[in-house]
Amino acid sequence: MEPLAARLRPKNLDEFVGQEHLVGEGKPLRVAIEKKHRFSFILWGPPGTGKTTIARIYARALDADLFELSAVSAGKEDIRQIVGEGKKGPQEPFANDAFAPERPKVLFLDEIHRFNKSQQDFLLPYVESGKLTLIGATTENPSFEVIPALLSRCRVFVLEPLSEESLRAIVKRAKLKLGKDAFEWLMGYSNGDARRALTLLDSTMSLYGKITVETLNKALESPHLRYDKKGDEHYDTISAFIKSMRASQPDAAMYYLARMVEAGEDPLFIARRMVIFASEDVGLAQPTALVVANAVFRACEVIGYPECAINLAHGVAYLAQAKKDRTAYDALRAAQADIKKLGNLPVPKNIRNAPTKLMKDLDYGKGYEMYDEESYMPEKLKKRKYFE
Repeated sequence: MEPLAARLRPKNLDEFVGQEHLVGEGKPLRVAIEKKHRFSFILWGPPGTGKTTIARIYARALDADLFELSAVSAGKEDIRQIVGEGKKGPQEPFANDAFAPERPKVLFLDEIHRFNKSQQDFLLPYVESGKLTLIGATTENPSFEVIPALLSRCRVFVLEPLSEESLRAIVKRAKLKLGKDAFEWLMGYSNGDARRALTLLDSTMSLYGKITVETLNKALESPHLRYDKKGDEHYDTISAFIKSMRASQPDAAMYYLARMVEAGEDPLFIARRMVIFASEDVGLAQPTALVVANAVFRACEVIGYPECAINLAHGVAYLAQAKKDRTAYDALRAAQADIKKLGNLPVPKNIRNAPTKLMKDLDYGKGYEMYDEESYMPEKLKKRKYFE
């Protein structure tokens, strides 16, 4: 029997739950699907939020041939086979009927960030020419992971973790008996990931025949080291790694680093999180942390496994033991909140740029003094402080 998550996978937009900002009435992906608009795009978001499902619904709407590949295991030869340019030369799928139209080909490339630059360069002309309509899926920021030429030919849609309301609707479709405590436990465990919730429900029912907090916990237990680079253990381990460094626990941080290294986790993935951590959590308390983290990232780029594990360990020991200060991070978030609430407030005239006579006549730049003590904030935010 198919896994529960596969059995409940939506076949059309009417069955799809969540991502209203993309597939709600009048939203971009829904409009594209309804109008059968053919274009390449990248779905960026956490696991279990509907990336594969959206790709399948889109390909079905186009009446296209859908090819699903994982960038972890796929390569150039797989692309050649899909476009009909394998080792045996171009293939003629309609050789017996010269007038048969060729169906569009949609390539769903999961974990597109795992394709290296050479592989992405190889894919580019097929996307450019329209031989392939590309749907990339990634949990990583495509700005860093996808080459500019390919990225410029794709729209990027950001998926959000599923809300509790959406998860509730999905779990109800499973038609399994869940008490209130078990449901709340499952919501906390799934963390916005529908596949994670359904997979655990499926395992729990298979093992124990009923869903309770106790049986859910038991189903999670395993004597084996679990590490699926696409799944839960990947995110649980990186979460534990970051939180251990944040708590200044170098032993715990080193343990979770070792787990990732032994499992073959991408060293750049680990190093990138360390660069973020250096500014977000260490910040102003020890500015050299960012220098160290960037040096570790560069070392991982140049050296690679197995030796770059030593560089990672060096960086982890430094970051975990560094003093912590989140004031820069908190200040940024507070400023962003004001912008979302108030929009782009007018810049005070005395600090505006005045390159033309007209602008000077309008008092742009008038009264500006270097090292002025008067606030340069917009009028509505004159008394606002982000750094206390």
